[in-house]
Amino acid sequence: MGEPTKHSQSDKLHRRGLLFILSSPSGAGKTTLSHMLLKQDSDITLSVSATTRPPRPGEVDGVDYHFVSDAQFDAMVAEDEFYEWAHVFDHRYGTPKGAIRAALKEGQDFLFDIDWQGTQQLYQKDQQDVVSVFILPPSLDELRRRLESRAQDSNAVIDDRMDRARAEISHWAEYDYVVINDNVDECFDRVREVLDAERMRRTRQTGLIPFVRELMGG
Repeated sequence: MGEPTKHSQSDKLHRRGLLFILSSPSGAGKTTLSHMLLKQDSDITLSVSATTRPPRPGEVDGVDYHFVSDAQFDAMVAEDEFYEWAHVFDHRYGTPKGAIRAALKEGQDFLFDIDWQGTQQLYQKDQQDVVSVFILPPSLDELRRRLESRAQDSNAVIDDRMDRARAEISHWAEYDYVVINDNVDECFDRVREVLDAERMRRTRQTGLIPFVRELMGG
């Protein structure tokens, strides 16, 4: 892997930020990859979701999640304040869009750890800014081995996670990019290549028009 870099607009051209989605079935590595990306790239920040579930020990409101009541969540849905929201394991999670939209204009990138349903909703609300990557395990046998190696779940829970994984993998073709996580460092390098290339898309380089006008005028 390369050294940590800061994308400080070395070309001096302004760009619009992007909504960078990493999705995968449980155990395929998206959480590890997300942590690596946030650690090594200071120009991307984790999107903080709102949730109706109670805080876990050590979690901080506004940092890990925005913890809200069911009534507050209902009001946010009614006011169309979410990019996307969904039921997950008896609780609701949603992505507030107000602050994100303002930051995108300033070139801030946001990382999303969401499933295929959330990805579809995000596309519908803001397709121009979305870049989605689906992480696949090298095999289902390896995925089960990773889940079992955690030693956190019963066989029944693991069976349920495997069933859900098959359902999630069936949506692979709905993503912009698909990367196989056979080796986490190599997979991370490919994810970084996707992010770097997408940042350089002509349509996101909002500073190009005035730059080229000045260039041609000179």
